[in-house]
Amino acid sequence: MMPCSNCSSKAAIVAEKAYCKNHFTAYFENKVLATIKKFSLIGSSDKIIVGSSGGKDSTALLYILSKYYKNVEALAIDEGIPGYRPITLEDLERFCSNNSIPLRIYSYKNEFGFSLSEVLKVRKDLSPCHICGILRRYLLNTKAKGFTRIATGHNMDDEAQSIMMNLSKAQLPLLSRLGPVTGNVTDTGFIPRIKPLYSCSEKEVATYAVIKNFGIRFMQCPYSHSSFRACIRDALNDYEAKHKGSKLNLINNFLKLLPRLKSKQLNLKLNHCSSCGEPCSKDVCKACTIVDSITAKPAAR
Repeated sequence: MMPCSNCSSKAAIVAEKAYCKNHFTAYFENKVLATIKKFSLIGSSDKIIVGSSGGKDSTALLYILSKYYKNVEALAIDEGIPGYRPITLEDLERFCSNNSIPLRIYSYKNEFGFSLSEVLKVRKDLSPCHICGILRRYLLNTKAKGFTRIATGHNMDDEAQSIMMNLSKAQLPLLSRLGPVTGNVTDTGFIPRIKPLYSCSEKEVATYAVIKNFGIRFMQCPYSHSSFRACIRDALNDYEAKHKGSKLNLINNFLKLLPRLKSKQLNLKLNHCSSCGEPCSKDVCKACTIVDSITAKPAAR
């Protein structure tokens, strides 16, 4: 292994340069702080809650934000995935306790009356990723009231995947909601979501988590392997291996187009869900629609 570019110690990773553990830690944290500054993600008076799963990305983000900012808390969603979520929540609870970070946990079971595993036993027609995407976003927004920013652990790889997923399906409205700050519409019911790890690769985040020894187990959701995102992820990783820097180029070029994409959505009108009152584009929000469709066919007990 080559030496660190900043000292004579053995390098732990080659990122923009070769870094030892100490200099990589400083490089990574400075990169996150520079992203926050570049895109004006956090103001001095903001109260931040981090969407946390107990995984490497959200835990690394939670650690950095709690280190450099005040009024930071964690919010976790328990979907009810046996053999996976109980383990990651155990890691998260221990991490938050060790670092004196307030943690709030909400479950599908308590909030909606069913767990994800219960639903999938009787509704084979529903995609687990589709259900989670809608219900997790709903709970993050409704349970973060009182905070001014929801920070998520999406990294550069995640963003590149989302761009390609939406491009492949010609989902221009969804494309316009991407970027370091998520969404197009300003509404008092929507809490802005920010991505401080936007410029960091998944490899960099994983290396940082290992170096810092957060005490978390690196687990993947059992449903993620068969998802459309997994197919896009593998294709992008293969292309990156052959053409180094392609993910970064994709992100940078997308950011040039993003203002024009957002301008096309400026006249989007918002309603408020007739069932729960949350902002949405139709009479009933997606969360209430999907919950109603599920509870119409009672989940297994």
